[in-house]
Amino acid sequence: MKVMIRRSPEAGLSIYVPKKDLEERIVESEHETLWGGWIRLTNGWVLDLPEMASDTPLPITVNAKRIGGDGDER
Repeated sequence: MKVMIRRSPEAGLSIYVPKKDLEERIVESEHETLWGGWIRLTNGWVLDLPEMASDTPLPITVNAKRIGGDGDER
């Protein structure tokens, strides 16, 4: 699924999923650099992100794969 990842001073890292009209904060990640591993959202979803350079500028739209979590299925 296509997702947009951005950083804001108030919320830190967040993700927006247009098809679900869902915006959630990223609360945990497998790697400090974010890319090439899983991330966990405040709603419990776990997404797998693609490999990218650690200095990739944000905001960015990427393809992510949902691999778990018991959040709302909307």
